Amino acid sequence: MDQESTIDLTRLSAMDAARAARMLKGVRDATLSGHRPRVRPRPVIHESWGRMLRGGVDPDHDVRRGLLGVDEVEERRQASPLLPVLPVLREALVTVAEAAQHIMVVSDADGRILWREGHPTVLRMGDRLGFEVGAHWAEDVVGTNGVGTPLVTRRPVQVFSAEHFVRSHHPWTCTGAPMTDPRDGRLLGVVDVSGPLETMHPGTLSWVHAVAQLAEARLRERHVNGLERLRAVAAPVLARIGGRALVVDAHGWTAAVTGMPLPDRVALPRAPAEGSCWIPSLGPCTLAPLAGGWLVRPRRSDQPRTAVRVVLDVSRPRHWSVRVWGAAGSWTHELSPRHAELLYLLALRREGRTASGLAEDLFGDPARTVTVRAELSRVRRYLGCLLEHRPYRFPEDAEVEVVMPADIRDLLPHSTAPAVVAARGGFDG
Repeated sequence: MDQESTIDLTRLSAMDAARAARMLKGVRDATLSGHRPRVRPRPVIHESWGRMLRGGVDPDHDVRRGLLGVDEVEERRQASPLLPVLPVLREALVTVAEAAQHIMVVSDADGRILWREGHPTVLRMGDRLGFEVGAHWAEDVVGTNGVGTPLVTRRPVQVFSAEHFVRSHHPWTCTGAPMTDPRDGRLLGVVDVSGPLETMHPGTLSWVHAVAQLAEARLRERHVNGLERLRAVAAPVLARIGGRALVVDAHGWTAAVTGMPLPDRVALPRAPAEGSCWIPSLGPCTLAPLAGGWLVRPRRSDQPRTAVRVVLDVSRPRHWSVRVWGAAGSWTHELSPRHAELLYLLALRREGRTASGLAEDLFGDPARTVTVRAELSRVRRYLGCLLEHRPYRFPEDAEVEVVMPADIRDLLPHSTAPAVVAARGGFDG
């Protein structure tokens, strides 16, 4: 590889494993000592190493935290939205992983390993590395790795040998892909295929990513089927009701409606309960439980709800939210990665931004306005009148605050949007 070039996994995999590991060790050692390496690390690895150095992760010692107990692991498994698609992951990955001397692990959104299967010898190697059920493999705990780094970047990542930040993981290669809830973009966990460094193959990245997408597709099918069942429950209920009403599932997705336009989704309270509540897009409402969801009945209100304060929190790497305080109280909504990007850009540009301007900020392509308008339409389902348009902006009388990370380089680390990358300072190889 030439001076000033960036590591390429395809070329790397063609090398003898020991030689490739030595080369990567030299890159890591030079980078961590503050020198410019002969070959630059890949951007996703370089940025991860930067987060580890800023966060104080020890590159020479794996500071192992205690495993979850058997009962807590089982509790997390039963509560995991990934449990129904575990057979899909097993069928697509485990058999091939065993033959290729790999193991498959599935973590939750916290980076805790909940399931682990595969080649018996490699499972024992994983035990020695602490790569076992109940272990915590978040990036800020054990450094750059195939479980924790995809949780931060929100995209598939392959980590080979000394690309791992912590030295004890260098005999290992791992490839992980995040899985998100197709209903709202919420991060559910990571599926990872790992093994000895000799087994590294660049095609593993596409394979694992495709399986993660298959699992998400199965979750989408389950969601659609659930709405169909709820629609059957809702039909006789809505037939007896006069006025406006809708039936939604536990996540606010609409199954049926009467007397009003059909919204795709409404923002239910964080802990919905029978009785009165405020729904941003509908105003004051009454909730009543149904099998598999809620009956929502909007009520008339003589007092319009005026926002007093909007706080956008983008300070943490995997959890972003918007909180609104107004005359009717306060509410909080967890944001998807894309919505976090959009609201951050709008909060910085109080004068507003056109769809083409936001497309330029997000994609570097002002022509991608259809995608931007579709996403902002989804944002308005929970922000309602707090998101004006022509141009898109927060209302002038709203107080808007952005809670930023302590270090600007940790801003929305998943984002590849040009405007966000520029705000982070870009990539300094």
